Order: sequence, then structure tokens, then C-alpha cells
Amino acid sequence: MRQNRRGFLRTAAAVGSAVALRLWPFRFLSLPAPAPASAASAPARVVLIKTDRHREGVQRALRLLDPLPLESRSVVIKPNLNSSHPFPASTHEETLRTLIEVCRAGGAREITIADRSGMGDTSRVMREKGLDVLARELGVRLVALETQPPSAWRPRTAAGWHWTRGVLFPVLFEQADVIIQTCCLKTHRFGGQFTLSLKNSVGMVARTGPDGYDYMQELHGSARQRTLIAEINALYRPALVVVDGIEAFVDAGPEAGRLARPGVILAGTDRVALDAVGVALLRMHGVSGPVAQGPIFEQEQIRRAVELGLGVTSPAAIDLVTDSPDGQAVIQSIRAELARR
Repeated sequence: MRQNRRGFLRTAAAVGSAVALRLWPFRFLSLPAPAPASAASAPARVVLIKTDRHREGVQRALRLLDPLPLESRSVVIKPNLNSSHPFPASTHEETLRTLIEVCRAGGAREITIADRSGMGDTSRVMREKGLDVLARELGVRLVALETQPPSAWRPRTAAGWHWTRGVLFPVLFEQADVIIQTCCLKTHRFGGQFTLSLKNSVGMVARTGPDGYDYMQELHGSARQRTLIAEINALYRPALVVVDGIEAFVDAGPEAGRLARPGVILAGTDRVALDAVGVALLRMHGVSGPVAQGPIFEQEQIRRAVELGLGVTSPAAIDLVTDSPDGQAVIQSIRAELARR
């Protein structure tokens, strides 16, 4: 019997799904254990450096944190390469270069830069940002995640998640000894509301699956988008997060917006604490709309991350430190903003 177009598409979809399931048997996989309640409520150090120099800011920030365990380890650095637009739309080259040099000086066995762009082809974005040249110069591996084969991804989900079918997460990050994340400070007009360390993790997961399922369409079409963003972060634990807030977008975003100049570098390991401080900085520099409203820990991304045990549970548990009087003045303003109801 001749098959009509609709029937053909149904059959093709079923075959594609069967193939996909053979490639990626969907199952619940063990996630990194959430921090114990005692750890989540313990103080989380967030370093704030007042500066207008990316390299100097990163170097000064790292002096105030515990040394990274880098000797003979594989390191994957996740920048913000959402598009090829200039900083603060995407990671500044000097920030990324400095992190690579820190890893090299610390004895890292292998260094990889990996990302998936949200607004364009990642390989093209990397070239337009000059990362191919940087990678060759510094001897690091450059990976555009969407070019990876099916065997390079794993299905991940967990009880209580709001993703319809979980997400696909790269083996590259699962096998890394050390994950370093560096993000920008900006708003997000496509539903994230703000994009800091939690939102930057979206660039780790696959856009589509082998059966054509569009995970990013699910994310951006969901009324729970900010909850879904937070849930991705349960898949890994960064050894270091650097937030480059020397410049910021305080409206629109992520690729363009009204520019502000907070003049800060933030660093730490607690994504909840870092994002809370980042939201405070956005408010201090004139952000409007939902990001400006209510207690910072009631922002949906942050609230869900707290529920998942991914970081501190209140502003009182954020230990803000700096190395200068200028930085201390900014910290006082941040503390006031964090306390605002």
C-alpha cells in the first residue's frame, strides 16, 4: 500500500527514535551528589576584584582562593561563546588566555576549551573570536560541541527534573578532572532574565538529539525555563568559576544591550553565591524588569539551584572578600542589595 507523506514521517520518526535509543539508551544516570546541607549552608567565598583589566583581575582573584588542583590533570574550560559579538556578549580573550596560562603554569596535563554557541555555528564563532589562533598559540584543544559524534554524549536526567526527557551531556565534561567556567555579566531577553554562571551551563548540553528532538526549543518554549537552566547545573561541579564583570549589559542581552561598567572580576566555586552577587551588581547598575524585583534568592534560577543543593541557601552564607578599599566599597553596596527584600 502506498504510504502518504504523514505516514512516511511517522514511520521515519519511529525508526529514527529506535536508532537513537540503540545509540543512547535513555536511563537515569548518577548525578554528582548535591552538597550536604551543612556544606550548602557553610560560607562560600566570593572574591571581588575592582579593576578594568581582565588579566590583572583574574590573577588577583585567584590569589585569594585556594590553589586549583591542576598538576597532571585534564582541564576543560567552558567560556561564554554564545555569539561572536564582542565582550560582554562573549568571553574576553584576555580572560580566557589568563585562565589557560594559569592551568599551564599549574602543570595541567591537557587543556580543552569547549562550548556550544546559542546564536550561530560554534566553529564559526570560535574562528571569528580568534580562538583557533589562540588555541594554536597556547597548545590547547578547541572543541565545538555540536561537532561531536553521538558516542560523545550521554543522556542525563534525575527524579524531580522538569525537563521532558532530560538532556544530553558531553562525555568530555564528565571525564574531565577539572572544569573551569568563565561567564559574563548580562541580562537575557529570551527568558533567562539574567545570564551568569548557571545560565552559562546551557552551552554544555546538546541542542538536538539523534532523533531530531530539539532540547533548546523545549528550554526556550517552557514557562519553567529558568528552572530548567538551574537543573543542568546538577550535572557537574566546577573547580573554579570566573565572572567577568568589567563591563555588563543591564538590559536586552545576551548579544547586545545597554552597557554598564561595574569594573569587577568575581571568582569562586559556588554558582549560587556568584550569581546572587552578579544579580546584585546588575541591580546596582540600573537593571529593570524581573531581575530588579524581589529578594535575590527568590530569582527562579537561584531558587531552583538552592533546592537542588548546588550552593548557599541565603545571602548570609556568602563570604565576600577583596584586596582593595575600592573593592570593599563595592562589597558594602552588594551586601545591602543582597539584604533587600
